[in-house]
Formats: sequence, structure tokens, C-alpha cells
Amino acid sequence: MKFSEKSPREKRNLIIVIAVVFILLLVSILGPIIFPNTLFANIIENSVGKFFNLFNFFKNNYVILIETLAIIFFMWLINKLLLIIISLLKVKTLRATTIANLINSMIKYLSVVIAFFLILSAWGVQTPTLLAGAGIVGLAISFGAQSLIEDIFSGLFIIFERQYSVGDIIQIGDFRGVVKEISLRVTKFEDINGDTKIINNSDIRGAINTTSSLSKAVCDISVSYGEDLEKVEKIITDNLAAIKNNIPKIVEGPYYLGVTQLGDSSVVLRVIGYVQEGDRPSTTRSLNREMKLLFDRNKIVIPFPQLVVYNGDLEVKE
Repeated sequence: MKFSEKSPREKRNLIIVIAVVFILLLVSILGPIIFPNTLFANIIENSVGKFFNLFNFFKNNYVILIETLAIIFFMWLINKLLLIIISLLKVKTLRATTIANLINSMIKYLSVVIAFFLILSAWGVQTPTLLAGAGIVGLAISFGAQSLIEDIFSGLFIIFERQYSVGDIIQIGDFRGVVKEISLRVTKFEDINGDTKIINNSDIRGAINTTSSLSKAVCDISVSYGEDLEKVEKIITDNLAAIKNNIPKIVEGPYYLGVTQLGDSSVVLRVIGYVQEGDRPSTTRSLNREMKLLFDRNKIVIPFPQLVVYNGDLEVKE
């Protein structure tokens, strides 16, 4: 909860606590300096000073503190240099961006861990013993974090096997969305409504990468059985180039594929165009529009569904 969202009573209590801590800290630092070798200084040093005597702390450990600051500075500097080098070397592609983001994340976490152990070593902590203990603890934790480890390994396989990258459109079961972010543990997708779906990497199975190749925008349009089919087909093929000019999103085509179905009251013809997956829905709508306008200009009948009703009794012959 933010400070501005707290009630007046909570704000007052928080301010009082901060003021008391600040006063104790100030007294413990300035008391022995202003009133040295006095009863007041002895009381402060033996009571509050045990916890807040920062003056003696800095006085006795200033060399280690300088070393600690030097470690933090140099690890920060190395981290920034590595990130700059990666940003200069990476190619401006979606896959390169995905891998670069992953490496950046790993460098940040690794630099923090290295700096942490170097600082502990500067303060006299036996880091080999600490690492051995951490290994035993990590082994115990791993049995309770198997799903986390599985997510991390799945994330590595997803990235290095080039299953998909940021910007790809992925179909997972009934869900369809654009990859927005890939991390070691989860992948974030954005669906057609703009909502973000977060899926653990180990739960992503049977994903279909629809952007790995061009997709088909399909237009199925019906004509009446009474129309001259060869004439209709010639009109379509003669106007494919014009349709291509009207729909610049079509990368290959459009192509007339012929009769796809003999329906109850119409002949169904199919026209397709190859487009990028992200443009497929809008291109399908544009194809439908162009074909309808083309048929209207050439007086080609698109039939309504028909129902034949017979009146009267049927004659039964014996």
C-alpha cells in the first residue's frame, strides 16, 4: 500500500516511528562526540549506542566499507559494459531480440550473485563453506521446486530450438495470441482482445507457430447453378491482378483454385491469397469484399439459400 493510500492514523503512527528511530540514531552518533568521557556518553554507548553506534562502526570498518563500495561499483560497471556490447552485436530481428533479452536478464542476476559473494568474502565470511551449505539447501529445495526447474529448462529449449520468438502468432489448443515476452519461467501472450495471458513454459505443448510461413486468406463465394461456370471463372482469373493491387497485404497471389463444393443451391468457388499471419483476418475480409463487388459489376448471381416446397398430394403408383 502506498503512503498516500494510508489512513491519517496510519500515517501519523508511521511518522512517529520514523522520528523516534531518527532521534535515536542521531543521539547515538552525536552524543559521544559532543559530550565525550561523560556520564551521558557512557549511558548512550552502553544502551542505545550498542545498536546505533554507527560512528564506531564506520571508524572500525571503513576499509571494508570502501572495498564493498568498490565491488558494487565495478560489478555495476562490468554489467553495463556487457549489456552495451550485447546491444551492439545483436541483429535487429525478433529472434535476436528474444535471445538478447534473455542474456541481459541472466547477466543481471549473475552479476548480483557474484557481487553478493565477493562482499561476503570482504567481510570475512567463509564463502566456500557458504556455497557448500547453499548446495545442500538447494538440493533440498529442488525436490520441492521441480515445476520451476521444468519451466526453466522448457524456456531454454523454446528459445534455442527456435520454436517461436517475440512477435510470432501462436496457437495453443483453443487459445491464439501474439508472443509478447519470453522469460526463463513463463511466456506472455496477447490475444485478439488485447488481454495478456501468462503460461508457464512447461505447460506449452503442441504449440503451432502460424508465423513460421505465409498463411492462406481464403474466400469461398457461391454462384447460382444457372450461371455459366466457364464465364464466371474467366472473369475471376482476369481480375486477379486488380484484386492484388487493391489488397497490398497479399504477398503471393491471389489464386483461383476452382470449385470447392457443390452445395444444395449453389456452386462454391474458392480464391486464396498468401499473407503474413497477422494480416490474415483483415485480408480475408478484403477478399470477400472484392469478390462481391466483382460479381455485382458483372451481374453474377450469388444465390440465397433455397427451400423447395411441393403443394398437393403425391401420386402413389402401385
